Amino acid sequence: MSRVVAVSPVLAGHRYEQAEITTHIGPLLSSDPGRLAALARLHAASGVRTRHLALPLERYAGLHSFGDANDLFLTIGADLAEDAVRRALTAADLAPTDVDFLLFTTVTGVGAPSIDALLVERLGLRPDVKRLPSFGLGCVAGASGIARVHDYLAGHPDDVALVVSVELCSLTIQHGDDSMANLVSSGLFGDGAAAVVMVGDRRAGSRDGLDVLGTRSGVYPDTAGMLGWDVGGSGFRIVLGAGLADVVEARLRADVETLLAPHGAQVADVAAWVAHPGGPRILDAAAQALTLEEHALDRSRRSLAAVGNLSSSSVLHVLADTLVDGAPPPGRLAVLFAFGPGVSAEVVLLHRPEEV
Repeated sequence: MSRVVAVSPVLAGHRYEQAEITTHIGPLLSSDPGRLAALARLHAASGVRTRHLALPLERYAGLHSFGDANDLFLTIGADLAEDAVRRALTAADLAPTDVDFLLFTTVTGVGAPSIDALLVERLGLRPDVKRLPSFGLGCVAGASGIARVHDYLAGHPDDVALVVSVELCSLTIQHGDDSMANLVSSGLFGDGAAAVVMVGDRRAGSRDGLDVLGTRSGVYPDTAGMLGWDVGGSGFRIVLGAGLADVVEARLRADVETLLAPHGAQVADVAAWVAHPGGPRILDAAAQALTLEEHALDRSRRSLAAVGNLSSSSVLHVLADTLVDGAPPPGRLAVLFAFGPGVSAEVVLLHRPEEV
């Protein structure tokens, strides 16, 4: 067993209303009035009201080079990661030297050394801290990070571990790309980061938090072309298939039921749902698959409206809101889930102890 004891979400520094982003970004993608009208409709229907961006809006017009964008990712991303980790460790009443394992994930920039290595000196982590940087899991990586750290802590019950996610989606802007996938994504994704502190069973003691009872991973057949990046000279070009919501609706319930069954639980026993806010259609598909009550995914919908889809950081932001709300109640279950390229899924079963 492992326990989630702190989650600290952070956001990039420049906040804008969705309509303002539409006005500035549209001309960078197309000069065709018809495509710009489609972009405006898609942005308005995205479920997003505001987003936080890594740069002031006026700077995106000059952001043409993948190299320049990636340099900004490393600089801004490291600052956000440092802020998130400091906040999370403070909330957990732990010092940087207490950390034994750090899993870092992103899908919006690359670096060697990766951002997790930069954090060692900046935060004062021990030089023998174990690190595992991850790239490519995409939106599922926040959930997968918790799952894989849980696996690690099962074998290291005295350890303290971090999951750190940084996603600066706006820096992947593709000038002149007015494909439907890019029009949709340009209205959906925002920039942010998150850090999660997890501890092993023997380290948990009386700490408040949520126990990880189990996890389930899935890669769905014949879906590899539905979600991801086409990587080229201009950087990361979005791949976003129209059938993704249908895959979620068809597959999610079986994964959740399979995860719950060994614990003698059913979907109706879940008191809180921590869903990656991938977009309105993804949330609707998840709710339909699980036959959830009308407001079961409201935290995810509020997160989508307030900050957009933050890729791997998003589900961690929703998890932070869940903890703040005191959900689930003591003795009850929660299920966290997300989807990413593959199409892959990760489902995590959480439980709030009766007494700590």
